[in-house]
Amino acid sequence: MEPPARQSPRLAESFDPDEYRMTIGEHLEELRWRLILALAGFAVVLAVCLVFGTRVTTAFCAPLYETLQSRNLSPQLYVTQLGDSFMVFIKISLVSAAALAAPWIVYQLWLFVAAGLYPHERRWVTRYLPLSIALLIGGMLFVYFLVLPWTIQFFIDFGSAIPLPDTSVKVPATLPADGAALVRIPEFDGDPATPADRMIWINRLEGRLKMSLHGQVRVIPFGPQNLVAPLITLPDYITLVILMLITFGLSFQLPLVVMALARIGIVEIAALRGGRRYVYFGMAIVAAVITPGDVITATIALMVPLCLLYELGIWLAQWGRSEEPRMDADGRG
Repeated sequence: MEPPARQSPRLAESFDPDEYRMTIGEHLEELRWRLILALAGFAVVLAVCLVFGTRVTTAFCAPLYETLQSRNLSPQLYVTQLGDSFMVFIKISLVSAAALAAPWIVYQLWLFVAAGLYPHERRWVTRYLPLSIALLIGGMLFVYFLVLPWTIQFFIDFGSAIPLPDTSVKVPATLPADGAALVRIPEFDGDPATPADRMIWINRLEGRLKMSLHGQVRVIPFGPQNLVAPLITLPDYITLVILMLITFGLSFQLPLVVMALARIGIVEIAALRGGRRYVYFGMAIVAAVITPGDVITATIALMVPLCLLYELGIWLAQWGRSEEPRMDADGRG
């Protein structure tokens, strides 16, 4: 008999694990084959991500770049070690490949696990797996377009607002009456097509001070006149972004966690409904800690989706409870 994972869809749907038993060697062989297919798919996606790794890095840095540019600060990131840029490139390529290849990897693992499940158990997994993936993607998009920009703006504005120490003696600058010694730097909406050597200008669109030196354009960094100037390193920023994406992507699995707790019987649906006030209070504290920007706006913006996800979990648990008699009649158990 062929292994259950390789049967036709119709036979796989009616497959009963009690009617088929594989030896340990057959289990290991099936697992080895699925892992080979999963790793092969990951390798193909990784090759593609390595080609577009620099563009993905630019997309990761876009929220920080836009914030620094809007504050008239130098929108450049820095590295402190020689291989930092290369290691960040590899890290982003691996993370992107893992995210893009995740459906294929999960599918291969599912073909291995599904062989030991009853039909009604397989239907429960296949029914909510698309929702889990959608919630994961939604959480990451929520971070990238809302939470991450607010977080960056708060920390940049807070650091740039620290003033210089007050000096007791202030000597005013002495300027010529006609202003002949003052130098005015020209501004352009872009870079000149053929800048002359040692020419200095301001790129108004990029908010950068540039200079042409020996045929190459150089950027002159500048910062605020207050005490603190941001000097952000590329590895630290990319690590922060990846951690936030993973954290919020997993936190958006809240509806499925709530539904699972109710279905297993750990928490009753009535207790989930009755404990709303305590759950919402805890969500408010978490939202205020995670989003330290505009406290009122950011907290509400994060609490609203979390509360909706919690209510969605209660609804799924109630709906799943009403589906149990029909599911038991169709399947086994």
